[in-house]
Amino acid sequence: MSKPLIVSTWSFGQRANRAAWPILSAGGSSLDAVEAAARDAEADPENHTVGLGGYPDASGRVSVDACIMVAPSRRGAVAGVRHHLHPISIARKVMEHTSHALIVGADADEFGSRYGLPTQDLLTPAAHEAWTRWKLSKDKPTGPIANIEESKTWPDEEATHDTIGVLAIDVRGDLAGACTTSGLAFKIPGRVGDSPIVGHGLYVDPVAGAAVCTGHGELVMGVCGSFLAVEQMRRGATPGEAAAAVIERIRACFDLRDDDQVGVIALGKDGRWGSASIKAGFRVAVKSGERDELADAGT
Repeated sequence: MSKPLIVSTWSFGQRANRAAWPILSAGGSSLDAVEAAARDAEADPENHTVGLGGYPDASGRVSVDACIMVAPSRRGAVAGVRHHLHPISIARKVMEHTSHALIVGADADEFGSRYGLPTQDLLTPAAHEAWTRWKLSKDKPTGPIANIEESKTWPDEEATHDTIGVLAIDVRGDLAGACTTSGLAFKIPGRVGDSPIVGHGLYVDPVAGAAVCTGHGELVMGVCGSFLAVEQMRRGATPGEAAAAVIERIRACFDLRDDDQVGVIALGKDGRWGSASIKAGFRVAVKSGERDELADAGT
C-alpha cells in the first residue's frame, strides 16, 4: 500500500492534508504531519466547525477540544479551551510533558500559555452573526432550540458536523492521529463530545491500526467508536469492515433520526484505509504520492 499517506474527514480535510504533505513527502513523522493538518483547520476562519471561526456555544462563547495520539501510552487531549488558537498543540504538550491524558477548561488554557502557545479571540464576526441569528430563532414562539441538532436552518452537512479527524502513516510505517473541533454549534455550555476523548473520536494502536470518528459525538461516545474500529482490525477485519462495524453498532444501539450522521475512517498498519457512514454525504480527503482527492464513504 502507498506510504506515506494522510486521510482526513470532510472536504476541508483536503486543504489540511495539503498543509501536512510537505512533512510526509520529505520523510517527516506522521505525528508532525497530523498536528500540521489539524493546525491548518484550526486557523481557517471559513471552517465553522473547528478553531478560529467555529460556531460558539449557546452562551455565545467559543470553546475548542482536541486530541493527538500515536499509541495507548502516548496520547494527550484538552477540552473546553477558550483562548488558544491551536488546542491540538496544547494536546501534544500534554502528551509529551505530562503523565496525564486530558486537561480541561481554564487550566488547559493556562497550561498552553505556560508553553508559550499563542492566544487569540476565537469568535469571528461571521460566527457571532450566526449565533445571533440562531438565538433569535430560538426565542421564537415555536419553542426553544436546544442546539443545532434540533434546528433545520443549517442544511449544510459539513457546516453542522463538528470535527476534523486526521490519520497518517509515514515512510517508516508509523501511525498517528489528531482530532480537533469547536464542538457542536450552539451547544449547552460545558458540553464535550467525542473528539478529545481517547477511544471515542480518536484511537491509535501501532500494533492494530488507527481510527477517527466525526459527526454526532454522542452517538460515537455510546459505542467507543474509534476504539471499536481498531479492535475490529486487531481481530483481522479490513479497515473498511472495521469502519462499517462501528456504524452497525450505532444503528443497533440508538433510535436514529433522519438527520443523525457519523462518519468513520480506519487506517491499517499496512497503509490500507477504509470508511463508512450512517448516510450519504460524508467524504474522506485522501493524499498520497499518487492521489489528492475526495472519496465518498465506503469507496
